[in-house]
Amino acid sequence: MNYKIKPALIIIDMQNGFISEGGSFDKLGYEIAKYQQIIPKLVAAYNQAKSLGLPVIFTKAIREKSGIDLLEKDHQILPQKRRERIKKIPLCVKDSWDAKLIDQFKEKLSDLVLFKRRDSVFQDTELELWLKSLKVNTLLFSGIDTSICVESSLRDGFNRGWDVILLSDLTASLVDNFYQTTLSEVKENYGLVFNSDDFFERLAKKDKSYLLKVDD
Repeated sequence: MNYKIKPALIIIDMQNGFISEGGSFDKLGYEIAKYQQIIPKLVAAYNQAKSLGLPVIFTKAIREKSGIDLLEKDHQILPQKRRERIKKIPLCVKDSWDAKLIDQFKEKLSDLVLFKRRDSVFQDTELELWLKSLKVNTLLFSGIDTSICVESSLRDGFNRGWDVILLSDLTASLVDNFYQTTLSEVKENYGLVFNSDDFFERLAKKDKSYLLKVDD
């Protein structure tokens, strides 16, 4: 079966605070190598998407220095790990090195960069307006963390009416079981899961229409 799609590549939270040595997650002792391993494939996919003329949207998780937008301002009940992160290190404070995209994705004028303050890229952001303006009907999800911000965003996109595709080799989780569960959930309930090489091989551009070839 072939699907006529107009996709946008969403690259979630590839920031120093999560991925780079010396960033907040590194200082907190997280195994950031699991995030770092997707960088080469994600750079290649970014370049391929740009060469095809696909919109690319980066997201950046940010926090105000004042702490006004911290989760604990809204929640009495928070998992211990999240509460500990808030208390120990200010993560991705706006305008800090921590909040910047990693060097491989230094902001370019041709790219859209979305600032978000919660897990989903849709919550209290302009993303929906941008996608409608671009006439996008299919969202390609990548970035980190697979089971948190990526999955939250994918579910929100689906429930708002977009078709969704998870590019499995372009996303990573600190917990392997969580990563596998997200892939299974997407396949079972939301959309398609592709290896990025397979996806781009199946995507054909003709007369400014994109056809995605999917096995029946």
